[in-house]
Amino acid sequence: MASLEHMHRRYIVYRDLKPANILLDEHGHVRISDLGLACDFSKKKPHASVGTHGYMAPEVLSKGTAYDSSADWFSFGCMLYKLLKGHSPFRQHKTKDKHEIDRMTLTMNVELPESFSKDLRLLLEGLLQRDIDKRLGCKGNGADEVKEHSFFAGMDWTQVYLQKYPPPLIPPRGEVNAADAFDIGSFDEEDTKGIKLTDADQDLYKNFPLVISERWQGEVAETVFETINIEADKVELKRKTKQKLKFDTDEKESDCILHGYIKKLGGPFASAWQTRYAKLYPNRLELHPESGSTKPELVFMDQIEEISADLVHVKSEQCIVVRTRDGKIVLTNPDEIGLKEWALSLRSAHKCSQELLGSMAKKAGKIYGTERDANNKNPYIASRNTNGN
Repeated sequence: MASLEHMHRRYIVYRDLKPANILLDEHGHVRISDLGLACDFSKKKPHASVGTHGYMAPEVLSKGTAYDSSADWFSFGCMLYKLLKGHSPFRQHKTKDKHEIDRMTLTMNVELPESFSKDLRLLLEGLLQRDIDKRLGCKGNGADEVKEHSFFAGMDWTQVYLQKYPPPLIPPRGEVNAADAFDIGSFDEEDTKGIKLTDADQDLYKNFPLVISERWQGEVAETVFETINIEADKVELKRKTKQKLKFDTDEKESDCILHGYIKKLGGPFASAWQTRYAKLYPNRLELHPESGSTKPELVFMDQIEEISADLVHVKSEQCIVVRTRDGKIVLTNPDEIGLKEWALSLRSAHKCSQELLGSMAKKAGKIYGTERDANNKNPYIASRNTNGN
């Protein structure tokens, strides 16, 4: 309210009051932002229908009608309602039709909830008057009419201006709760059509303080850094595509069941996701490093004791857990369908391998006798080295 009073005393109508344009500084005090639609009405009142639908006053929506600071007090009422109820008084049914919202603004009488106190209801009824002459803040005394309302009884406005009241909310330190740097200054052409800023307009803002400049610079640096690295990302994507093409070519004539990129939990203390190019064969799983420059990690089917029947939640990801004699391997994939395909194929390959080895054990028992079979249930496994030979 103090911000509106400050602008109105200088014959400036804000024209875009809404919660999204109200920011909190690092101490929790309100800062009004985005003055792109603010207009000087000291010499000539504006007629343009600009602003955000659902917060625009009836006189702003009425084409050809001149208006002044009256529009901001109607928007102030809409914003208070939004903060209290979670939606604009003219978007009760979550409609996104701008024409329907405008029609409701021009014709609908706002019904206030019974849960609102009497003073709050009177305040909102006064601010949301379609008739400017009856609207609170528009009867000749401006902001004083609003400040003297019974809803604000007991409020020491001097203490408000001096920022002596403790803020109810203080933003966490180090966070930038604002739009991306490249979104700032991106306006709807329809809303800003016909608005031209001159050097004199820019001079009005040269002494405006920059709040939390270090955080803002950090956020801009991060955004610009990401933009600069778009080309590097393209190069990396091209490299990965080429590498995948090589893997695909290698597997065309082999007995590979399934292959593709997958993530494995690894690194120190198994705390980081590492990208691997996985190849599943009937008797083994190969996990190739992304670079393809070193030998793959081999997991033979006879080393696997269990594969999780369902996907398991690990480090905020849905995962396949493969338990081996030496530990466990955790695999995931950002593609849920792809992950399920990997899980199904792994379980199927493991089952077939177990059945094959079981069949071989029975044959070995018949050939070598039950005593040898008891001492060495699977001579094939016992004689097999880690290279699968």
